[in-house]
Amino acid sequence: MIVSRPNFFLFTGGPGVGKTTLIEHLRARGERCVEETHRRVIRDEVAAGGSALPWLDVQAYGERTARADIAIFDSMIDVQERVFFDRGIPDTGGPHFTPPPWHLEALRTRRYNRTVFVPPPWRKIYGQDTERKQTFDESAQVHSLILANCRDLAYEPVILPLASVEDRAEFVLKVVDQVSTKARSRT
Repeated sequence: MIVSRPNFFLFTGGPGVGKTTLIEHLRARGERCVEETHRRVIRDEVAAGGSALPWLDVQAYGERTARADIAIFDSMIDVQERVFFDRGIPDTGGPHFTPPPWHLEALRTRRYNRTVFVPPPWRKIYGQDTERKQTFDESAQVHSLILANCRDLAYEPVILPLASVEDRAEFVLKVVDQVSTKARSRT
């Protein structure tokens, strides 16, 4: 059974492009938001001395984040208000991750709104830290892979402008309103 949630809006993209900053800004404006699982998994693995880390075992890391993202989606199926997700089921693992069959099934059966927001790589705001070890060039490569992945999964990526977080939020809310209005007019 396919579960389509047109009120679930996904932010995806490479590391360090401003997804989390934008999600936090939207949350401060009263929007319902879901934080990303990736940094939490990294923190938990580092604290436990585990190896399910993108720089040690990308397969284990990807499977762990995928399971967490699927659980979050499933726990929110009955939510009727709009929700913004900082990454999600389609945004797992990275370029060397091979989705297992259960993840492929989740990609097919758990659907966010077709409109997916993708902030592009932006050198001005990019920074590395203990959880984000990729270089800016690697972030740009991930961006290209994510755009291809969105299209392969029949999502419509909307590239965010290189602008202040306030302007990005306004842009997102305007697109969401347009998408929602268009969907209502079809019913």
